[in-house]
Amino acid sequence: MIPQRARTTLAASCIIHFLHDGCSDLLYVLFPVWAREFSLSFVQVGLLRTGYSGALALFQVPAGYLADRWGEPRILTAGTFLTAVGFFCVGTAEGFVPLLLFLMIGGLGSSTQHPLSSSLVSRAYEAGRRRVAIGTYNFSGDLGKVTWPACVAFVTAWAGWRWAAQGIGLVVLATAVGIFFLLASLVGGPADPQATSAADRGGNGWGIRNARGFSLLSTIHAIDNGSRTVFLTFLPFLLLGKGARMDLMWLALGLTFTGGAAGKFICGLLAERWGIIRTVLVTET
Repeated sequence: MIPQRARTTLAASCIIHFLHDGCSDLLYVLFPVWAREFSLSFVQVGLLRTGYSGALALFQVPAGYLADRWGEPRILTAGTFLTAVGFFCVGTAEGFVPLLLFLMIGGLGSSTQHPLSSSLVSRAYEAGRRRVAIGTYNFSGDLGKVTWPACVAFVTAWAGWRWAAQGIGLVVLATAVGIFFLLASLVGGPADPQATSAADRGGNGWGIRNARGFSLLSTIHAIDNGSRTVFLTFLPFLLLGKGARMDLMWLALGLTFTGGAAGKFICGLLAERWGIIRTVLVTET
């Protein structure tokens, strides 16, 4: 029987994942709009994606250190607040440089989500069905990737992309406040240093207990995520260049995101039966 505390932690982490992954992938909907409005080149579009993704990637490890000192709820809330500010300010941008700056702020805030939320879920389900919980957590992120781009496409067509960006910022900000109080009541403050040290003794000081498996999964993730990012960034431009309408381009992105969401949820279930490495190798092949 899974305790209510664990289920609530999973639900809160899924909401955070839903928000942040949705914010990341809705950019694919806006890139063609920005390119048309600000006369951006493909290089500039790539730099916008790199600015957001780079800030998100570079600060994930520091976010973990900060959470050890201040606790996951505070750092997650601060990061989500930064993401909200970044996207709200995106709605005021008047050119490439402001867009890049505000997207980097948003990416910096989103850097807190993956390491801290996944840590909360893993710890909550340490004695339970962890792989299914992680699969559910990952599915929530892909659900955000389906939902947020669709909402942004609708609002952009109806009221313009600036209203869409600022609306996202306000929704993320409001959610951050609620999540903070929910997680603070469940998780508490900073991690216990003695407990952390005891866990590290099972690995290499970073909590890695299987260096070979970790290296293999990290390599697969880097290749998979890199190719996915490039494909989704420039797919809209390819479709528009072939004469597709904007609404058909958004539909194609939505179908791609839907397939990814379903796949991650199914992979979580398959990993329970086949194991993580085998499941990853089969699906990536």
